[in-house]
Amino acid sequence: MSSDPTLVPSGPASEEPGSPRRPHGMSRVFFGSGGLRAGWRLFLGILLIMLFTAGSRLLFRFTPAARALHQAQLGILTPGILILTEGLQALAVVLAALVMTRIDKHPFAEYGMPPALAFGKRFWQGWIFGFAMISALLGWIAALHGFSIAGLALGGAAIARYGLLYLLGFFLVGIFEEFSFRGYLQATLASGIGFWPSAIVWAFAFGGVHLGNPGEAKLGALMTGTFGLLAVFTLRRTGNLWFAIGMHAAWDWGETFFYSVPDSGMAASGQLMHSAFHGPAWLTGGTVGPEGSWLVFVILALAAVAVHFLFRAGRREAV
Repeated sequence: MSSDPTLVPSGPASEEPGSPRRPHGMSRVFFGSGGLRAGWRLFLGILLIMLFTAGSRLLFRFTPAARALHQAQLGILTPGILILTEGLQALAVVLAALVMTRIDKHPFAEYGMPPALAFGKRFWQGWIFGFAMISALLGWIAALHGFSIAGLALGGAAIARYGLLYLLGFFLVGIFEEFSFRGYLQATLASGIGFWPSAIVWAFAFGGVHLGNPGEAKLGALMTGTFGLLAVFTLRRTGNLWFAIGMHAAWDWGETFFYSVPDSGMAASGQLMHSAFHGPAWLTGGTVGPEGSWLVFVILALAAVAVHFLFRAGRREAV
């Protein structure tokens, strides 16, 4: 064989040093130029979430104190059951995402919930925003004679105790629901089909899962999905989920504890006020609560306009 260095061996062209290796054959089904394909990462992520959630439910079921608490409060939302169930589910989703960071080689912050920004200005801006939204909605319903408050249902230390416990519980709700549908899953599916197609898919899923709540209705689920689109719009504009988590937590806290009305069809104990709805369901939301009112879509539209002007495109908080 000639030793002439100008001769190049026949066969596939050699790759330049440092260039990404392109998958061949069957490996193309699983891998692209950027590593494991988005569809497989999404599948693994969902599988891990299901496994960790199932594990948390088994832990819940076989812990006597937790089981007794659930049976005693079956059908009624309480701070204890809210903190326990939502905390376990939030932990399951975060653990699944942490495992996926080792598989897809992406930092956890890229999934929309950078720990360094927890309880920063975006969270508290979102809190104010969410409480203002639910206050505007119920104020509008009250102006149309559909909502009234007869007085306080709690007094003294009970106000602080229930208020703080519900605050913690709904913070965990915000972590679980926002990071589930607009964190890892949103980021992963968006890498395959684009940001807004992914957002629409998860908004429908977000609304759909709420149909399992007692007292929920299709209109309330539609509103929940629309709320999901507003939340993902804040993700787009702020660059992370902390605003959406604060907004979500404040909406639920204001609805359930402060204004003492049903939340997605769920009745609760330890509410602050004696509140009542009057009039047709299109106005009040009926058993769903104010989320089932047709007025909510106007509030969400106005909130989206406010987000548009408050957070200009291209000006995101660093992650």
